Amino acid sequence: MKIGIPKEIKKQEARIALTPAAVRELIKEGHTVYVESTAGDGAGFPDESYRAVGAHLLKTHGEVFADADMIVKVKEPQPEEYPLLRSGQLLFCYLHLAASRELTEALVNSGVTGVAFETVTINGRLPLLEPMSEIAGRMSVLAGGHFLSRHAGGSGVLLAGAPGVLPAKVAILGGGAAGLNAARVAAGIGSEVTVFELDGSRIRYIDMHFPEIRTAYSNEHNVCEVLTDVDLLVGAVLVPGAKAPKLITRAMLAEMKRGSLLVDIAIDQGGCVETSRVTTHEDPTFIEEGIVHYCVGNMPGAYPRTSTFALTNSIAPFVQLLARLGLSGACLKQPSLVDGINVFRESVTCPGVAHAHDMRYVDPLTLMEN
Repeated sequence: MKIGIPKEIKKQEARIALTPAAVRELIKEGHTVYVESTAGDGAGFPDESYRAVGAHLLKTHGEVFADADMIVKVKEPQPEEYPLLRSGQLLFCYLHLAASRELTEALVNSGVTGVAFETVTINGRLPLLEPMSEIAGRMSVLAGGHFLSRHAGGSGVLLAGAPGVLPAKVAILGGGAAGLNAARVAAGIGSEVTVFELDGSRIRYIDMHFPEIRTAYSNEHNVCEVLTDVDLLVGAVLVPGAKAPKLITRAMLAEMKRGSLLVDIAIDQGGCVETSRVTTHEDPTFIEEGIVHYCVGNMPGAYPRTSTFALTNSIAPFVQLLARLGLSGACLKQPSLVDGINVFRESVTCPGVAHAHDMRYVDPLTLMEN
């Protein structure tokens, strides 16, 4: 198969989907890999590192899309990339379609097959999303520590406190990969941490393995009781493939202390706070109701080298499988890939995406049979 790895054009996005080591393995299996020139520079992988393993370096974005049967990238296609997609082409990346009807319609109209990293599910886990969720979770506390400083617009509270001074209070909505990693980092530096979670088994797991982290059942009453005294609120709620639920309303947010910080990790899926809107690494924060909002849509992009290694480790086996067997064959070998098919044969094939945009859902297995 001809595999294309374009340079990411989303603002402040320097990750690349595959490291040279992963590209080497694809070429050893007989595939042709096209890499856009300078695509890996931001993550510390210069062109020569890809050329050395046998990749073909192409000068332009358009050439990569035109020559490849499968496009492997990090972030969802940007509007400038919509015209480059073509019918029958396989697109393998983070899509987050529930957050954008425009992108969903563009993919449907192009005829491309869109397989989303974030909805591939194995035994209830999201193995291709987890690495970035873990990084975003850890980053949320680093960002919290910075933007709580007075000069950055925050209340001037140090997360770790000081001798004789109580530490900051941190509340985390969601105890999944992102939420637990945020909680571990926050607790590790001495903050008082509470994780809100719906899944009873997950609550017991956190309680048993991380006694330094408090847990609470997630409902409006319990959250509101804590919210008035929180210094850092991390939104880490996820409904695979669907829009994130709005757990925090504007009225609830208004009860928080002025200068407190909200980090909405769920912003890729529309955000879990009513006042959230997407920001960038160039301009990461804004203030609503006196609360500093950090809602960067590609948080792990701030650490592209670490993130690229973590991403490649998770997606490389799936890229190899798709390249070797094609979509149908790969789904037979690894049925979890079916959950990743969001758009196929000009149809929406992910229930969460269809529901988010009130569009017709079609079972991808039905389309494969025809």
